[in-house]
Amino acid sequence: MDEKRIGVLGMRDELLKMLREKSYRKGEFKLSSGEISEHYINCKPVILSPEGLKITSYSMLEYIESDSVSVAGLTLGADPLVCGVSLVSLESAWCTTQSALIVRKQAKGHGTGVWIEGPLPPEGSKVTVLEDVVTTGGSSLKAVEKLRDAGYVVETIVAIIDRQEGGKEAMEKSGITLKSLFTIEDFVKEDQNE
Repeated sequence: MDEKRIGVLGMRDELLKMLREKSYRKGEFKLSSGEISEHYINCKPVILSPEGLKITSYSMLEYIESDSVSVAGLTLGADPLVCGVSLVSLESAWCTTQSALIVRKQAKGHGTGVWIEGPLPPEGSKVTVLEDVVTTGGSSLKAVEKLRDAGYVVETIVAIIDRQEGGKEAMEKSGITLKSLFTIEDFVKEDQNE
């Protein structure tokens, strides 16, 4: 194992600390799904900072499938992730260089009307979907649907955090494996230790 990879493996603790300090709140919050939760996680303060994006991108790169050629995600939450992972993949000795693809929430309303932006790989190529926080899995599965409709093979979603509220099960029903750096338990556990 090369030195860079060993260093990357040690970044998870630092990332969890950053997320805990800048992204996690306990209280009563209404989620985008409409559900009420006592846990709120907004990864953007971390993934939109240079250090946070770097650590997150290297950490996510560990979970990218070896035969994947692109990383993709639904705009806006996944935009920094796909760009960050694509960039750090250039330095990786253990992962193929990943092109970044952005999946729109709606087809482009003019020009070619595309759903997917970026350097499109050939049909049949494997693409890994990235997500910041998975709750029900709806936004990730929308990205998967559009990518599959375009002829790509999608089998894995890599998320920063799985809230463990049904997203993983919904993905499994669609033939998708969810890999997450952390689960809500990592935050609850720390909360109980305070």
